[in-house]
Order: sequence, then C-alpha cells, then structure tokens
Amino acid sequence: MREINILPSDRYGYDFIPGEFLPEGKDEYWLRNRQTVKKNWRKLKSHEIEILVKNENYCPDWNNFFVTDPFEPALIRNCSFYGLIRIGTLRDILLKHHDFRIPAGIRNSTVISCDIGNDTAIQDCSYISHYIIGDNCILSRIDELQTTNHAKFGNGVIKEGESEDVRVWIDVMNESGGRSILPFADMIPADAYLWAAYRDDTEMTERLKEITQERWGGKLGSYGTIDSGTVVKSCSIIKDTAIGSCAYIKGANKLKNVSVLSSEEEPSQIGEGVEMVNGIVGYGCHVFYGSKAVRFVMGRNCNLKYGARLIHSVLGDNSTVSCCEILNNLIFPVHEQHHNNSFLVACLIQGMSNMAAAATIGSNHNSRANDGEIRAGRGFWPGLAVSLKHSSRFVSFVLVVKGEYPSELNIPFPFSLVNNNVHKNRLEVMPAYFWMYNLYALERNSWKARNRDRRKKKIQRIETDYLAPDTAEEIISGLSLLETWLRNAGYGREYTAGPDAPESGGPRIIPAPDLERSRRGQVIIKPFRAADAYRRMLEFYAVKTLAAFLDSRPEIDFAGLSALLGPALPDRRVREWVNIGGQICPAFRVDELRRDIREGKIKTWDEIHGVYEAWYGEYPLDRARHAWSVLALLQRAGADRTGGEAPCGAAAFRQYLAAALETRRWISRQVYETRAKDYRNPMKKATFRNQAEMEAVLGRSENNSFVVLVRKEELLFEEMIERILARV
Repeated sequence: MREINILPSDRYGYDFIPGEFLPEGKDEYWLRNRQTVKKNWRKLKSHEIEILVKNENYCPDWNNFFVTDPFEPALIRNCSFYGLIRIGTLRDILLKHHDFRIPAGIRNSTVISCDIGNDTAIQDCSYISHYIIGDNCILSRIDELQTTNHAKFGNGVIKEGESEDVRVWIDVMNESGGRSILPFADMIPADAYLWAAYRDDTEMTERLKEITQERWGGKLGSYGTIDSGTVVKSCSIIKDTAIGSCAYIKGANKLKNVSVLSSEEEPSQIGEGVEMVNGIVGYGCHVFYGSKAVRFVMGRNCNLKYGARLIHSVLGDNSTVSCCEILNNLIFPVHEQHHNNSFLVACLIQGMSNMAAAATIGSNHNSRANDGEIRAGRGFWPGLAVSLKHSSRFVSFVLVVKGEYPSELNIPFPFSLVNNNVHKNRLEVMPAYFWMYNLYALERNSWKARNRDRRKKKIQRIETDYLAPDTAEEIISGLSLLETWLRNAGYGREYTAGPDAPESGGPRIIPAPDLERSRRGQVIIKPFRAADAYRRMLEFYAVKTLAAFLDSRPEIDFAGLSALLGPALPDRRVREWVNIGGQICPAFRVDELRRDIREGKIKTWDEIHGVYEAWYGEYPLDRARHAWSVLALLQRAGADRTGGEAPCGAAAFRQYLAAALETRRWISRQVYETRAKDYRNPMKKATFRNQAEMEAVLGRSENNSFVVLVRKEELLFEEMIERILARV
C-alpha cells in the first residue's frame, strides 16, 4: 500500500479542514479563531519583509503573515513559513529557564499555520504545524510538533465524520474490556469508578458516554495548544498534544494524543525518554526517565518514573509509581509502587496502598480467559514476592505476607494479616493485626496520605483516616463473622462477648471456612484478642468522630447533639458505604446520582463533580450519624452482656470520652513501642560497633520524627476532649 501522496505545493499550510466539513459561512480557521487570544494583528510592512528575506526567511505569501507591535523582524532568521501565520509582540529580550538562556524570536525552524504569542523563543524546530503557542514559551530542538485536524488530545471521543472504531477506550479492572471507560481531561478516579463499577446500570453508562462525547467531541479542526510559560526542548515527536501553562518537557521521545494539564500553581514535567500515547497527564505530575504510558489517566500530583509502564489504567491523585508495570487497573489516590519486579494486572485498588518488590498481583490468571479481577480496599499492602490469583477480594487495610498464594482469596477481616503457611499447608488470617501489633505503620499510613496531598485544587476530597464509616462497617461485619465462627468452634456467648474472653481458655486458632478456594486448612489466629480489638476500634471510632463533630459545632452541647442526630438506634445505621475514588459516602447517595444521570437531570461532568463536592459538605453529618448509631450498637451489645439497659445519656458519653482519651494515649505508646522494637533488635545492632554509633546513624527511637508527631497529635486530642467534656 502506497503511504505517500502527492499534493499541490501551493496548498502547503492550507485546507486543514476538508471543505465538506466546513460549516456554512465558515473558513478553515473558524475553530482556531475561537481558541486563540485575539490581538491587534497587522500585515507586514515592506521594510520588514525586506529584513525577513535578507535573514534567509521564506514565505510563499507574505500577505498571510501577521504580526503585532512592537515587532523586530531581525529576531526571525533562517525559517520557512506556510499558511496563515500570526505572531505576537517580538522584542529583543532573553528568556531564561533554570540555566538555559535563549533569545526571543524564531530561528532555524519551519512553521506551518500557527499563532505564536508574545516574546516566545522558537529555535531549531524542524516542523511546527497547526499550533497555538502562548506567551514567553521556549521551544527548542523539536523534530516534529504537529496537530492533525481530527486531534482529540487524549479524550475518548470521535470527531465529525469518524467511525466508532477509532474511539479510544481504557479497559480498567478487567482485561476483557467489560468495564471499559472513556478518558477525558477532567476525569478523576470517582468518575472512572462510577463508570466501571456499575456496569449493570446500562442506561447510566450509555449516558456517561454521551456526556463525554458532547463535551469533548465535535467538529474537525481544533488546533494544538502550548500555553504561556511552557518550555519544550530536545524532543522527538509531539503530535495531537495539548500542553498547559508553565509545563516543562525535556527529552521526550513521543507524546501523541495527550493532554498535559499544567498551571503556574501546579506545573507538570515530562523528562527524558518518556513515551505517552492516548491519555491525560494531570496537574502537577512528573513523568521521568524512560517511563511509558498508553491509554491512561494520571490524577493530580502523580509521579511516574524510572521506566514505569502505565497501560490501560487510571492512576489516582498523589500516587508514585517507579520501575514497575501496571496494566488494566483502576487505582484510587495515594498509591505507592517502586520496584521493577512488581506488577499489577486487572485490579481495583482503593487507595492508601503500597506494593512491595516482586509482588505479582493478578498476573497469574486462574481461569480459561483473561476476565478475572482483584478488588482490594483502602490500605492494601501485599508484601515481598506476593503472588495472588484472580479472582480475589480484600477488605480494607490487609497485609499479605510474603509468599505464593495458590488459590483465590476472599478476606473479609479489615486490618488483618494474611499468611500462607507452607509448612502446615494452611491459610492463616489474624484479624485486627495492625491495631494489635503495628500501629506505627497504620498511623503513619494515614499521616502519609494527608502529608502527600499537595494538590492546590482538590476536585475530590480524599478520606485518609483509617477509622471511617467504610472501615467501621467492615469491622462490624468481620466481628459478627468472627463471633459466629467462635460459637461454631464451641465457644458460647460468655467467651465471645467481651474483653474477659480468656485467650488461654481455648485454642489460639479456630477453623475459618471460605477464605480461599481450596480444600486445605483455613484458620483464624488469636480470635479472642482480635474480637476485643475490633470492639475497641469501633468504640474509639464512634467517640472520636462524635467528639470531632461537636468540636466543629461549638454552638451545640450534648443535648443539641442528641436532638440533631436523632434517637441512638443501631437499626437506623447506614450500613452500606461506597469508597468512590477515595471519597467515602453512603451508598444511597451514589444511587441517587446514578438515577439523576439516567433521567437526564445531571447533564455534564462538571455537575457530577459538583455532586461529589456536595457529598463532602454532607459527610461530617453523615459520619456523625453513623458514629452515633455505632455507639448505640456497642451499648446494646454491652447491655446484652450485663442484662441491663443501654444508656444513651450524658453521663455515659462522658465515660466514653474518658475511655477514648485513654485509647489515644495507648495508641501513642504503641506507636513508640512498634518503632522501639527495631532498635532493640540484636541483628540491627550487629552492623554497628556500639550503641552510640547506631544512635548517631539512626537516631534515638524516642526522637523519631513520626513518634514525636504522634505525641503532638495526642496532646491535641486531649485538648479537644477537655473542650468537649466542658460542654457535656
């Protein structure tokens, strides 16, 4: 097939939009004129043309070359211009970016039908076609910078006259394509989840496709844009790419059909050897050192570096991915994955997650087709060399111990440790492990999620507290299941009802059916301690949430709180909560949004994002009501144990506040002890000559920065409890 066509030379730079696609009364520049910043363009004067020609510049028709004043033609040298050219102010000034200095002007370049902003520097660019370039930009040593008339800039739409088969889909969560979504420049993980997770709601998903097409599709002929203050240098191919302001792109191999979102507040950077095709780079992102991305969306403040591969995936805000491979995933905000020998395939990872080296999550399919999925709640933490099979499910904050897991897993216990005991040929699960043995990691995970949120504009609010309505409901469900299995193992209510359950009065393990798809043994380790820990976590969650709500509403006292939240009845509790892109909300609100999209009451993605923001406004009250009902549930359980009635008055609440303060102090002590154990480890000491050398290198455990921070947070919590006690 012949790929090279022969065209008339006098049409070079013209006929960007074929005549049959031009609206009546419009010319080929009608969309370009909408996109560009209008200036007082004028035609060249005769002496200016003379200077341009003298400086080895060529244009077949100088009448299509427009400039604004002041204009110094001597700053344009050895260039060729075709089509309609419009150039802003051009003065004899120097532009500096870091240590790179370059004079304003255009040198040694070919420019085809472009608008160029004020005092911009273009040097050694072989081919610039159909771009609108902002003020004070630097473009240097670019082999090819062009826009086609059907450019979509990474958005999953089609243009007028195109067929459906050219539309770019992203196959998240499932390699088979059954959860495909369309990328668009404003997409956040909540949008992707809404689209991918509710596939049975076909009316809604079809409407989302229409909303995306209406916003980003349309006529042929949009120009590529490079906004003001952007630097692009030493790049090979940039095609059909829109680049925001103040971006820095250096040494990229290829950017094709991409939007690089960038602003002065949140500048994005793309570095050497990077190749990105069909996707969206979010505000404040950094993509460096040979990374590859194909069919992707990157959220705000993400890092992709050291050869990382991101394919058919959505990466949530504040995530860092290095070296590894990520295929067909929907990943919520704050994800960490740093190792070249780890990869993630066909998963929903719901944020605050960390992938260890050699982890192969979902890489080994367990069916006859590539249609399996893995779902993991917040805080998912697979350890070194963990290998998991499709299809598996994990609730929040599950740590999977090093090993190859031979069967699919279903882990319903939050904050648990999962171990494949090869020697005993059984699966072992320790519920509430993090709370009992590793509060340093648990508390630090929440702190990191907050500390790394450097987004200047928060389109979506991310829940970073490990104790929230979603995890509380998982605890309640896990505790109920645990108590059922204890009774099935021969331990009645007197053993399972509270902290007096004697760990020494029974075995350290109990049978646990249906945790994996196998016939081998499956057990729960330390069930009594886990049940006690779950109750303590629920109580701390409920009281802490209510105290924080009261502290934010100084105009109400405990009586006012009771009136606002209504009767403290466990049965009024909202039991279904959705983690939608890192934001936690009641499931009924998501159902209402889906209905409004189906019925056409909500017509744009901006309106959908407005709903997310409205949910955030309702969240403190939603959470407080949930905590109120959880407290009632705990009171009823206590009354059942003692045979009394569940108290809901101020006196009981004061006791709960005092208990919560003691729990907070205990958390601080446990955080310190978790860290201090490392310093007492004789193997760690073995690499040092003496204690003094170890402390000089590592510091003292009590001076650990996070330990110090936790102590400060304990003091703040104590002050809040004192304020609340004065009002109860």
